Amino acid sequence: MAIEATRETSATLVDVIDRVLDKGLVINADIAISVAGVELLGIKIRAALASFETAAKYGLEFPSGTDVETAAWKEALKGKEECPQCGKKVPTEELLDEGCPWCGWISARAKGIKAE
Repeated sequence: MAIEATRETSATLVDVIDRVLDKGLVINADIAISVAGVELLGIKIRAALASFETAAKYGLEFPSGTDVETAAWKEALKGKEECPQCGKKVPTEELLDEGCPWCGWISARAKGIKAE
């Protein structure tokens, strides 16, 4: 199955940043400077831009001294699902029990809880 590129004409800078932090961006470059076939200088560049959540998911190492006991870190480790209506990631339990805080979508489970 071939993957085809798509273009969203209504994407904003916030959408682009959200996508980069959600999926991650990796730059991997090798630069060599040679004269007459003799390599004089070699540079390897490795850079990654991602949210802590995405980086942890893909096993990227964090700088020494990173405090993984903070409330924000624990929040990032919670399971998240995409809202079927707006596509934003929401903690799974919140999405199922209450609905999406971004667009107001309500799951069938949340509708059942509210009806009781």
